Amino acid sequence: MKHLHMTLAALSIALFFLRFVWLMLGSEQLQKKWVKITPHVIDTALLAIGIVMAVKLALSPFEYMWFGEKIIAVFAYIFTGYYTLKLARNRTMQIIGFLGAMGWVMLVARLAISKQPIFFI
Repeated sequence: MKHLHMTLAALSIALFFLRFVWLMLGSEQLQKKWVKITPHVIDTALLAIGIVMAVKLALSPFEYMWFGEKIIAVFAYIFTGYYTLKLARNRTMQIIGFLGAMGWVMLVARLAISKQPIFFI
């Protein structure tokens, strides 16, 4: 399950990166049906498997602070990704949103690997 979760995470990030590149290029690819549906399918599966693993391991965000930080970072990534692709009105804000989203991804990865909280110590 862990490997499937990591594979789906990599696919989700790769698709976000590809959509950002297409956004910067003004590509019509962003309007294709598969581009609008596939990220939601992957992200839903990613979230479902994450929940199953957390329940199976009896992880509590209040008991395991790294897990609580990871949940917050995932929500921040979702928000900044949405902001980047849908809400940002100009190229500068899109780039800032993208860099912010990648920062949250790096925090999620760091927490998943080290299991050491940064903010909730």
